[in-house]
Amino acid sequence: MNAPETVKTLRIALVGNPNCGKSALFNTLTGLRQKVANYPGATVERHSGRMTGASHIELIDLPGTYSLTPKSPDEAVTCDALFGRSTLEARPDGIVCVLDATNLGQHLRFALELKATGLPMVVALNMTDLARREGIEIDVEGLAKRLGVPVIETVAVRKTGIAEIKAAIGVLGTAAEHAPTDLPPLRQLQRDARAMARDVTLAEGSGHKITRQLDALFLHPVAGPIILFSLLFVMFQAVFSWAEAPMDMIDGGVAGLQGWLADTLPDGWVLSLLNDGILAGVGSVVIFLPQILILFTFILALESSGYLVRAAYLMDRLMSSVGLNGRAFIPLLSSFACAIPGIMAARTIADPKDRLTTILIAPLMTCSARLPVYTLVIAAFIPNESVWGGMVGLQGLVMFGLYLSGIVFALLAAFVFKRLLSDGQRQPFLLELPKYQVPHLRYIFVGLLERTKVFLRRAGTIILTAMIILWVLGSYPLPPEGATEPDIAYSYVGIIGKALATVFAPLGFNWEISVALVPGLAAREVAVAALGTVYALSGDEDMVADSLVGLLASGWTLPTALAFLAWYVFAPQCLSTIAVTKRETGGWKWPLVMLGYLFGLAYLAAFLTYRIALAFSA
Repeated sequence: MNAPETVKTLRIALVGNPNCGKSALFNTLTGLRQKVANYPGATVERHSGRMTGASHIELIDLPGTYSLTPKSPDEAVTCDALFGRSTLEARPDGIVCVLDATNLGQHLRFALELKATGLPMVVALNMTDLARREGIEIDVEGLAKRLGVPVIETVAVRKTGIAEIKAAIGVLGTAAEHAPTDLPPLRQLQRDARAMARDVTLAEGSGHKITRQLDALFLHPVAGPIILFSLLFVMFQAVFSWAEAPMDMIDGGVAGLQGWLADTLPDGWVLSLLNDGILAGVGSVVIFLPQILILFTFILALESSGYLVRAAYLMDRLMSSVGLNGRAFIPLLSSFACAIPGIMAARTIADPKDRLTTILIAPLMTCSARLPVYTLVIAAFIPNESVWGGMVGLQGLVMFGLYLSGIVFALLAAFVFKRLLSDGQRQPFLLELPKYQVPHLRYIFVGLLERTKVFLRRAGTIILTAMIILWVLGSYPLPPEGATEPDIAYSYVGIIGKALATVFAPLGFNWEISVALVPGLAAREVAVAALGTVYALSGDEDMVADSLVGLLASGWTLPTALAFLAWYVFAPQCLSTIAVTKRETGGWKWPLVMLGYLFGLAYLAAFLTYRIALAFSA
């Protein structure tokens, strides 16, 4: 009996200029969910997946690049892969070149460059729906003849043209490969591309006119920054005002479950583990999911609209004052979600010193993991009232101030690092501004769904594991006979906490707070869960029945609360951030520098905040 014939894997690379819809097309073809956004640099490393309906075809989503002459690490990944210089993977068998139909004159040059690789190629003319909406008409057959390759019209987000592009990809495996040729001069390529775009464009659109009109407002040197900071201000106000009802529902649900368990199960270690360990800890974090989703709704909407790149442009003057340029703003902005993708996005920065500086300051951006910490302490100590004539919520104003503090100190740290690392040369700031779009509701919904999955996955793995370990350490050994303190004071947690308290006492931190800082290194929001578990194990039934907000309000002083907030503005990074910094910098030197300076700043800021607050409250 003959053995079944092995089907050779066909490896096809998706390439194109940044922000051409390449990753959206990749997601549609593979069924995966790589990050897409309406700004350049969303893809900073290669991703791969099998094409749906054709498992023998592997699609590779390479980082966007403007040229086959790389100027940054992410562009080098693409060029090395296309020319077979990569040591990590073989050269692809063919190329899908993704072009933006609304910006054909700029994107065609790269298609002409790709022909020089000698690889079989098909062109996906993407975003044709936007082009038609703007009144742009393109002679697709004429473009295919001029390029000498198939051209397929696609709308990746609406799955238009997907069957046709799949068929064209399947044919690439039978096309002949040619030897790479020398690239013509870039100026010549640009002239040829613009001439070709003029010849195949049957009607010009009005999209550029609308974009120019909006940019006149959003990029105005006075109105632009005011609009930017107003948007951020509204965002943080919404985080508190919109989230109150769903947070109360989650809090009530957790409390109800704890009450049901207390009525159903007998007293003992099982009930204590479930109520004092898991629910008190994990429940203290899950309650903040509505606020995180509100924050990401704003971020995703601004991404999808094309406004975030304008924010980078607006920030260029401010960034240049500390030695960076506006391109660093995109990785820093990504760090508001999580420092890990922000650090990876620094690959788009060409200058290695600027890239390193951006990596080192990215953790100072207030990531979403800090949000539960900030919200908990603000809710406990800042009155839920309005100021400035009832127009502004005080809690949202304090939250905005904490985020702003992270930005200010990140800029100061950048100023210092640039003076230590820089050779004094400035890199030019070039950034493509995409067209404005109405935010896609599906894109926002999928983004929120992914963020919910990530949050709940962390709650069900990292936080749950940490809380079980913390419960065990907080429950054993058992207290001696005649003990006068709560049981936890005699446990391993109590012993460790009292040892750490000598280090953190100058900051006003008691031993319970000191204990919570340790698991917070795994993930910042774990500190909230740890506080919930420690106080649950420390208190009597009446105390445990109270919310964690109430426990802090009655158990902490205002100077301690302010010092705790100051600590978390600079708090040393989670272990995952340290690991990705090691990978991006190629060693342990800079991760240890990052850890050291952040710990030093956190300790100093908390110490000064505590002492100043004590002086004013005396």
